[in-house]
Amino acid sequence: MWRLLLVEDQAIVRQGLKMILEQDENIKVAYEATNGEEAIDIVRSSPVDMIMMDIRMPKMNGIEATRIIRKDFPDVKILMLTTFNDEEYAYEALKEGASAFLLKTAAPEKLIEAVYSAAKGGLTLHDEVAAKVMPRLLERSEKPVMQVELTERELLVTKLVGEGKTNKEIADELYLSVGTVKNHITNILQKMELRDRTQLAIYAVKHDIS
Repeated sequence: MWRLLLVEDQAIVRQGLKMILEQDENIKVAYEATNGEEAIDIVRSSPVDMIMMDIRMPKMNGIEATRIIRKDFPDVKILMLTTFNDEEYAYEALKEGASAFLLKTAAPEKLIEAVYSAAKGGLTLHDEVAAKVMPRLLERSEKPVMQVELTERELLVTKLVGEGKTNKEIADELYLSVGTVKNHITNILQKMELRDRTQLAIYAVKHDIS
């Protein structure tokens, strides 16, 4: 069961999200917070697997909190949730390492699917947001990936990451263990001096790795 921290300043929205998420037996909203500062305090003192967090909140917004949490707790998955279809927020959230950017208008099953995707190392973008933010993310990629010397297997793993495949899906396709796939991705990120698989996926798409 995943221990989820729900960060939302409006109590009625927070309770609604909790009811939706806990319909799934593998999700437990173990903690709640009303702003980014509270979220950071909880992560520092309690075992949290992932966070579903609003962007616009008092005291500290979701972007700032994501930046701090991802730096100190890189294994904690963060899913951003907002009412604002604003590509600037999405760009900043992904840049800081968020695993999802969803609008609050998303169907309940989409929220649960995003949790499962994040747990497997995937990236989820609301369709409306993806159409706006992906071209911008590709434009801002700078380092030419092909200057980095990757093995044939590493190139194949990079290609599959660019296709949005999770570690389990990559492992199944290449007949590897999930642990081996994780090791490959860690090595690739180190060689390319990238921070996370989101940046790796962007490079794979931009440079048409196949």
